[in-house]
Amino acid sequence: MSDSWQGPGAWDPQGASTGSGWGQQAWPSEQGQQPYRAAQQGRQQPYPAQDAQQQPYQGHPQEQHAHAHPPQQHVYAHPPQQVHQADPQAELAEPQATAEHAEVPEAPEAPAAPAAPEAEAVAAAEVEAEAETSGSRRQARRRARGKDGARSGARGGARPRRRRRAGLVKVVAFCVVTALGGLLLLRGNELLDRLGPSTAPDKAAGTPTPAPEPPDPGRVLQVIAHPDDDLYFMNPDLRYSISAGSPVTSVYLTSGEADGINAGSAKAATTKPDKPAYAEARQNGIRAAYAKMATGDRGSPWTRTVVPTKGGGHAEVDVLVAKPQVNLVWLQLREAGTVYDNAPNSLHGLWDGKVPRLDSMLASGTPVTQKFSYSKDQVVQTLVGILEQYRPTTVRSQDPTPGRYPDTKRYTDHQDHFYGARFVQLATAAYAKDVTDRPHFAVQNYAGYINGSLPSALDPDEAKEKLDILGTYAWLDRQNHCNSPAGCGDLKISDQPGGNRWSDSINYARGTSTDWLTSDAQQGLWAFKVLDGQVAVWHRAGPAGRWKGPDLLPGTGMDPGVSTVTLKDGRIAVFGTRTSFGVKPTDYKREVVHVVQKQPGAEEFTEWQSLGTPETADENWTSDISAPAVSVDGTGQLAAYVRDGAAGLRGRVQQADGSWGPWEKYGGTDLHGSPATATDGTGRRMVFAATSKSVVGWTQPTPGAPLGQVTATGLPDTTLPLTADGREGGVRLWFRKPGSGNVRTALITGEGGLKVSQMTDLGGLQGFGSVTASGHVLAGRTAGGQLGSEAGSGRPWERSPLMFVGAPSSTMTGKSLVSLAVVGLDARLYVTSSADVPNAHLAPWQPVGPRNAPPSLPSPVSPPPASSPSPASPASPASGPGSAAP
Repeated sequence: MSDSWQGPGAWDPQGASTGSGWGQQAWPSEQGQQPYRAAQQGRQQPYPAQDAQQQPYQGHPQEQHAHAHPPQQHVYAHPPQQVHQADPQAELAEPQATAEHAEVPEAPEAPAAPAAPEAEAVAAAEVEAEAETSGSRRQARRRARGKDGARSGARGGARPRRRRRAGLVKVVAFCVVTALGGLLLLRGNELLDRLGPSTAPDKAAGTPTPAPEPPDPGRVLQVIAHPDDDLYFMNPDLRYSISAGSPVTSVYLTSGEADGINAGSAKAATTKPDKPAYAEARQNGIRAAYAKMATGDRGSPWTRTVVPTKGGGHAEVDVLVAKPQVNLVWLQLREAGTVYDNAPNSLHGLWDGKVPRLDSMLASGTPVTQKFSYSKDQVVQTLVGILEQYRPTTVRSQDPTPGRYPDTKRYTDHQDHFYGARFVQLATAAYAKDVTDRPHFAVQNYAGYINGSLPSALDPDEAKEKLDILGTYAWLDRQNHCNSPAGCGDLKISDQPGGNRWSDSINYARGTSTDWLTSDAQQGLWAFKVLDGQVAVWHRAGPAGRWKGPDLLPGTGMDPGVSTVTLKDGRIAVFGTRTSFGVKPTDYKREVVHVVQKQPGAEEFTEWQSLGTPETADENWTSDISAPAVSVDGTGQLAAYVRDGAAGLRGRVQQADGSWGPWEKYGGTDLHGSPATATDGTGRRMVFAATSKSVVGWTQPTPGAPLGQVTATGLPDTTLPLTADGREGGVRLWFRKPGSGNVRTALITGEGGLKVSQMTDLGGLQGFGSVTASGHVLAGRTAGGQLGSEAGSGRPWERSPLMFVGAPSSTMTGKSLVSLAVVGLDARLYVTSSADVPNAHLAPWQPVGPRNAPPSLPSPVSPPPASSPSPASPASPASGPGSAAP
């Protein structure tokens, strides 16, 4: 893959002037690029991203979209070089010896036995046998041991020496077996990938063991419609990534010029409209907000430059001097100016062919001096060029199918948001298909305005941090720290920086399933995630085999998030949704698809089979169907369920001959997110869905029977999403407490109708999003974006520095081991395990496969010192946005 944006010229990474860049223009260092400082005169600013919510709107509260930009200072150096600099996190996990996790006083001196598959298989069997012993007997033995592992005289009493020695041998054997069991998942690529203690001595060799491979923090690229969509809908994930040192680039499609009035409600009527100036003010606010997130100083300087794009226009690129891995890319296209009304000169109009080209809307003060316009294909090519330049491992985008309100049929999100996300879908598909010299990448979609109608997902401290960043963007203090006549932030949202409760929440539109990791009858493990628009498969054969993958199944267009289910004959089936694009705009379609293993344990799968969609046309509900929830009941009957665009439950059931019945309507209203399903101890299937107020459910009266009527559970309001697992004779649900992040659970039984019991608050680490549960292990995202886990009831929650995409997943491996996995921001699989016994711990995390990086990356180039260049002069009227670009 080329290091350039594939414009009409090749970019020279060393800064040689070759008529290059993202097109033919030289990079900032070749143009005498100047640092952007808050206090300087003649400041240059990038295009403001569009936002039709900058002015008050009538209708649903979600449509009153206000965003604020805190002023920032930019100094730009070669973005590809800075952005690909992957500063590793300080650690992936505390370097604890595996033996420590199993409560052995010291790590085994020469763990030769676990290196052999036979020994590990034996260890697994011993773990399972030991797990069936009395928990009270084990606890008594633990209390009887002293710090050195021996029994004290007081507790040992007058027991015979032979019995005391036998008891000690059994205790030590159990601990060692537990330690070996914890390593069963960690065998693959162990010489290259093992993440163990970095300083533990090798007693056999007398030398320290090699340091573990440093984790890759990944490279994040966000594409958003307007400046502040990232602050409202992708934070706190954005702040977490910046804090972790991940290279982060945010791409703003539009300038967000709205009506050009940068004022609160009290002064809006007396403020003269100025669209370029308002666009500049929003850019100033975004720079300030990012500078504050990255450095704590909203006035931290930036460098700013003009770069030709692969689509034939020009973009402004800003690089934060103090943290050059933080980049902003301003494409500066015209915004729609309305949430849902017809606006041909918009991303929506361009997508539908109502206009052949969409014009630029240049912010005042931007270094871009030529106006330009893009066709639909040129917008896609521009985004492909950005992907080529930055080579992200995680792509964040808004929701391409947010749906409509059932009563008014108006969009539940801004049309710029979801049509912008559809351009991202086209661009990532083209990038994955045409560019081979690149890393794998995962995609995460974010819900938009609908967050204001859902229970708050963030705890008060996290919500306050998010609101504080929005306050910086909104320029609440009115201090002229950016020295700009346009203003240092977005005053439209200054009356209510939190928007319609958007600062209280964050919700993923896709990728919330927690059943993408599964095991087979031979205790092998299978992981399925969407990378590069295809389903990636990782496989470990048996309890001690080597990991393989990721291998991409044929078939493109897969949406983030898949679910797995084991069929009655032992084969694994994988379900997801697929987006397809036709020749006509109305050909856009999302459908449910699945593949099945050809034989149990085989690495060959069938071709993707489509179950279609309950939505007949994109025009009706914008193809708004959820990811499918799938389960097999006690008769072996397979069924798949989705939430449809009208916020009800729909499903298809497989018949005895293998064919599928029609999409059935099961009722329900005000459903959000994706449904969850599991079977109870009798094989009776249950399905659950969250509403904005509670949880509703359906159950089969007997296995094989149709689902019954929708039933209110009486549970309190919950945040999205739900996790369901069959256990204790019923189905147990896990969900989050609104405004807290604590994990809650309840047991649902189906005999004589749905009944709820054992509602319990399990605590947690104030996180949000999906919770996975298998055996005694619970895990989910915590505040800070890391993985939090609880390895037993009443145990304190622990935090791992691992940051990840979407949701974690877990499964039982055999009878006595729990396997847990995530896909990191580097789009790489990480696994761990724990013996399913009291007082167990997670083993160190194990990365699977090679590091996810392209063969070569541009060498980092440091930006010029903030104090060395003189202030850049603003674009003069003569050279400003007047003439059309070639």
